[in-house]
Amino acid sequence: MNSTRINSSFIVFTLLMVLFCSCEKMIKGKEVITKKKPAVPYAMLPLEDPLPKLTAKYKSTKKREIENFFANNFSKDFENMSFLVAKNGQIIYEKYDGYADKENNILNSAETPLHIASVTKVLTAAAILKLVDGKKISLDQKVTTLFDGFPYPDVTIRTLLNHRSGLKKYNYVCDDKAIWGREKTLTNNDILTIFTTKNIPLDYKTDTHFSYNNTNYVFLALIIEKVTGVRYSKAMKQIIFDPLDMKKSFVFDETTDIDKGTPSYKWNYQKYPFDFLDAVYGDKNIYSTPRDLLKFDLARNAPHFLSKKLMQEMYKGYSYESRGIKNYGLGIRMRDWETGQTLYYHNGWWHGNTSSYINLKKENAVIIALSNKFTRKTFQMKRLSALFGDYPFTLKDTAVSE
Repeated sequence: MNSTRINSSFIVFTLLMVLFCSCEKMIKGKEVITKKKPAVPYAMLPLEDPLPKLTAKYKSTKKREIENFFANNFSKDFENMSFLVAKNGQIIYEKYDGYADKENNILNSAETPLHIASVTKVLTAAAILKLVDGKKISLDQKVTTLFDGFPYPDVTIRTLLNHRSGLKKYNYVCDDKAIWGREKTLTNNDILTIFTTKNIPLDYKTDTHFSYNNTNYVFLALIIEKVTGVRYSKAMKQIIFDPLDMKKSFVFDETTDIDKGTPSYKWNYQKYPFDFLDAVYGDKNIYSTPRDLLKFDLARNAPHFLSKKLMQEMYKGYSYESRGIKNYGLGIRMRDWETGQTLYYHNGWWHGNTSSYINLKKENAVIIALSNKFTRKTFQMKRLSALFGDYPFTLKDTAVSE
């Protein structure tokens, strides 16, 4: 009898130790919340302490102002727009219109993952910066140290992030039949092989000026794979999607079932066909929802996201060769006005998909707009930043600007 009791106690103790080692417990009042530890030590972590609660009056006022913006600028509904505005992590307004799949009469909803186009770059940059913060790579590390035969000795991780590498645009290079052509599906590894073996010259000397270029983020995705030892799709799950509970978000690549991706449409609902560039990722090819991106935004703006020094590197402009308010940090666009106010955002456009992520860092607010039926209206959403801070936009001006 005593032996049985001892064995039972030992089993219980062992199970408790396993749970203790694999989970983190937080006590809030009388509530005990058990959090599973992320799969990798450099994962993004959710914001733990809630931001101040918005009053019902504040939320209703902002909601009315947003609705007035729609009424004053658009003569009809968005058609295929998934849209969300939040402050302090609390949703003020969201709207889901149109078709996720017109042919099968499936409507868009809060649960529909849409192709976020170049807003993908913000997430790719976040994963890279977490690897930098975790001492797995360094910001000014030469890409030649990561890929054998990489023929551009001055290109660094930083110059990929801020679009100052000087590399040619892969879609133009690979459109050439002598190099690749449109008949075969192109992958990230194919692009690396082409750039390391085909004597592709730089467009300009590295780190001399800004040129927005998808090639940079193709190589950043490959760097994530090289450093983590897993595919980009799995790395993004480990670093971002799973720890932030972004359950509807995923990467589309050459291994993904083509039916998994929500289709996109031209203005007249003509469906975009799959083409030879549609398996390339890092620069694009993340599917997500506004609610998932809100979770990402909260974690990205949390004090524990990066070290203070690295956060400053991310949010500063790198390209001042030409006068103007537009600039680019590390995976984020900027508008930097003489008043001292700075807007951080990123737009996207791929086939019929357009997207806009507006990160009002100072005001703890975010505006997210996604569409899978081509429209430039998504790019106008940055004007709503004037509702939250001193941003020089007029809410009645319908001029479209990137």
